[in-house]
Amino acid sequence: MMIGPELIIIIALVLIVAVFFLKGIMQPAKRMEVKVGNATVNAEVADTLPKQIKGLMFRSSLPQNEGMLFDFGEEGYHEIWMMNMSFPIDIVWINNGKVVDIKGDAQPCKIFCPSYGPKEPARYVLEVNANFTNKHGIKIGTKVELR
Repeated sequence: MMIGPELIIIIALVLIVAVFFLKGIMQPAKRMEVKVGNATVNAEVADTLPKQIKGLMFRSSLPQNEGMLFDFGEEGYHEIWMMNMSFPIDIVWINNGKVVDIKGDAQPCKIFCPSYGPKEPARYVLEVNANFTNKHGIKIGTKVELR
């Protein structure tokens, strides 16, 4: 059986996409300190599409006062879902140095997962352990500093 040129092109494109995807995930994680109100979070930065797609999937837990900061590069109604998560989180949307929306206690999901989006555009999304925002009195309008 001979392989046609179209199939070779498709296979090559799939391999190229797979290599770029794996390269994006395998890069060492950047970290950033995020001060939200009086709380400080040591956050892993998800600033590439592969890292944003993977997010906190397949992790069994998140250490206290740690999180993941998604930097989407521009304002938008960036949605988050809980597919293949093992623990609940608070999702905090951030724009222009303040919290613009919060989804507290988002529950893990395996399939047919809902998406959560902000009421206002945001550039960043911070994921932290569930009840972090309540524990630290974080509300819409709370000041945020990225360091």
